[in-house]
Amino acid sequence: MNSPTAIALTAFIAWSLALLVLMEIIRSWLVLARKVAANGFVPDNANLSPFMQRLARAHANCLEGLPVFGGLMVVALLARRTAVTDPLAYLLLVARIAQSTIHLVSVSARAVTLRFTAFAVQVGIAVVWSYRLLAG
Repeated sequence: MNSPTAIALTAFIAWSLALLVLMEIIRSWLVLARKVAANGFVPDNANLSPFMQRLARAHANCLEGLPVFGGLMVVALLARRTAVTDPLAYLLLVARIAQSTIHLVSVSARAVTLRFTAFAVQVGIAVVWSYRLLAG
């Protein structure tokens, strides 16, 4: 796997998985510590700490973005057009990880602006990729 597109796609999936694993480790600890019943969780962690709520949202953001951003990378890989996606693949990955990390650490106005900026970078890259893949 030497294509930046393939590496970035795999890392995007791994990042999404890492957020899920972190959430499930914390949830498991809460159950084992008898702080929350095994059936006491809601999908968005609304009944848990603000951090857990942000973690659930950061994970959901990854899952929501995967069909668009990951889908474009898959199209490029299948069509053997990674020349379109390779140049910006790592930037997209960095922007995704930055978005999630900022989401986890703060909800201040500045953090929200930075988080949106990271998301806007991803959207911009996806628009460029879509255009270039469709234009042939």
